[in-house]
Amino acid sequence: MTGPSRSGGSRARLERLGPRTDRGRLLLLLLLVAAVTAFTATVPLLRGFFDLRVYYGTVHTWAHHGGRIYDYRVPGTVYGFTYPPFAAVAMLPLALLGRTAAIAVSLLVNLAALTAVLWILAGAGRRRHGWYRWALCLCLLALFEPLRDTFSFGQVNLVLLALVLADCLLLTTGRGRWAGAGTGLAAAVKLTPVLFIGLLLLAGRRRAAALATAVAAAATALAAWADPAASRFYWTEALWDTGRVGRLEYVSNQSLQGVLARLGEPGRPLWASAVLLTLGVWAWRARRAAAADDWPAAFALTGTAACLVSPITWVHHLVWLLPSFAVLVRAGRPRIAGALYVVLCTSVVWLWSGDASGLDGFLGANAYVWVSLGLLFGLPAGQPRDVRPPLARSASATAPAPSPVSPATTAAGDQSESSSEAGAPAAATGAADGSARDGGRSPSSEPTGSTRPAAAKPQSSSARASSYTVSPPSA
Repeated sequence: MTGPSRSGGSRARLERLGPRTDRGRLLLLLLLVAAVTAFTATVPLLRGFFDLRVYYGTVHTWAHHGGRIYDYRVPGTVYGFTYPPFAAVAMLPLALLGRTAAIAVSLLVNLAALTAVLWILAGAGRRRHGWYRWALCLCLLALFEPLRDTFSFGQVNLVLLALVLADCLLLTTGRGRWAGAGTGLAAAVKLTPVLFIGLLLLAGRRRAAALATAVAAAATALAAWADPAASRFYWTEALWDTGRVGRLEYVSNQSLQGVLARLGEPGRPLWASAVLLTLGVWAWRARRAAAADDWPAAFALTGTAACLVSPITWVHHLVWLLPSFAVLVRAGRPRIAGALYVVLCTSVVWLWSGDASGLDGFLGANAYVWVSLGLLFGLPAGQPRDVRPPLARSASATAPAPSPVSPATTAAGDQSESSSEAGAPAAATGAADGSARDGGRSPSSEPTGSTRPAAAKPQSSSARASSYTVSPPSA
């Protein structure tokens, strides 16, 4: 069965299963909102904007009291700033705000970033989804644990994802002149997006890779000018000390290193071997995707690989997996996407926060790692153009010109049907994914939120620790 037939069939099945009247849809949405509210009030941990407190306190101490970036600690804890110095420079506007205003700004910025991410992933068919599908999508996103934690911590990963996906959109649409700028800026704030520069090099996009590198270098140089001592400390000491971020074996660390540490094998040689194998798979699959102009899949694979190879990947870092789910739905595999997505909504790894031993601990405490590995190996990527489900395209890009032999009948209607992929806004990934293919364009004591184990868990009043900090040492 061809891609368009699969997507059209999925959409038709969804239409038959759901309510057919606006009143019925509104009632269903109200029930879903009530269920989501009950879930978020009872199951997830509320983080109390702890990371935002770290950012806020660091910037205020640095700007108003002459303190040093990596010496600040949240009162009563040992947790301080852990990002590269440019992140502190970028957060300087917080020095002008009070605490309540800072929380409001954090929520608004993350909402804007989420809107941008959804806008890019939905593609040109975003207007065809309608209020009902968008509302369903928002209900589903409210259950996604990495996204919940991002908002509740006041984290920045969603903003960085939006910056990187902006480059994906530019490459997909063939407007690659400024592609790389967003990735470079994101890489200057956190190190995770650096792997996307590697993707640009793999794909032969040297101009974009050079621009990303230049932007990251310029931002880093600006931070070095603003605070030479902090820059020297971070790049020569803090960067290489993973113990400053948190304990590797803590259950929130859903990376390959976290799995090995929970098995009692935290040694670097074994981890380095696992990383090299993972990067090999990523390079092969991502290069193949980019060569086929399948940029959404290439970027999705890169985000997944970055989460796996990072020494520490806290649960909220897994917002980088969102593009993978969009690619799965676009490829006509909504059931697989739904099953993996549900796992990441359950907070299941926390069941083993106290003891991850045994077979059940190996499987359950690392559940999100298994999802990431499944996506890395199984994500549809690099398919030939003739078997890839077409995404929504503009009528001007897809309509054949009228001719005396062939009347002006366009394919826009068929394409708009396939662009609604399983009825979810994330189904179509990248407005220009289709148009690019048609056009044949080639292609401190620092890091985020923890230092050493603390006796208390300031992020949450629950007995379970936060999704990026460490469990307290035993008495």
